[in-house]
Amino acid sequence: MEAELFVDRVIIWNKEGFKFYDESGYGKPFEDRLELSLIEACYLLEKKKISIKNKDKLWDFKSFYEYCVNKEPEFHQKYVVYKDLRERGYLVKTGFKFGAHFRVYERGVKLKRGPKEAHEHTKFVVHAISEEDRFSYPELSRAVRLAQNIRAKMVWAVVDSENDVTYYEIVRVTP
Repeated sequence: MEAELFVDRVIIWNKEGFKFYDESGYGKPFEDRLELSLIEACYLLEKKKISIKNKDKLWDFKSFYEYCVNKEPEFHQKYVVYKDLRERGYLVKTGFKFGAHFRVYERGVKLKRGPKEAHEHTKFVVHAISEEDRFSYPELSRAVRLAQNIRAKMVWAVVDSENDVTYYEIVRVTP
């Protein structure tokens, strides 16, 4: 499936691209296109599900990955976590409005608009960090509170120097 790079997103103009959203929750559908984030596009390119063009340039995975690393802060650790979650069978979407990198749904959930059943809501809010990152306790506390507001679990995904991911669930303890 052919896609086109536009600075910070990748667009599939063919309506057949909607199958990526319908079947696996990739991208954001509009009337005439499917918009993918750089992380989603990079993953689909690595899996050879799409090809990406920009003007006359056809991107290979390595060059596109380097482009993304230069374009988006923390892209490397976010991509490593995104890929790990996807390969574990989770549906992964941006968590920007919840103050985290990703929101994660239970395995097998299909995205839909309107009323949802309990199992169709966000299960985890995931923040990807490198093992060298530093953060403050107020930052950690704020993340947990935001996750609790949507009845999700807060998970910090720590990426080590070998690109292994360790997941830590952060909970609020009240006396």
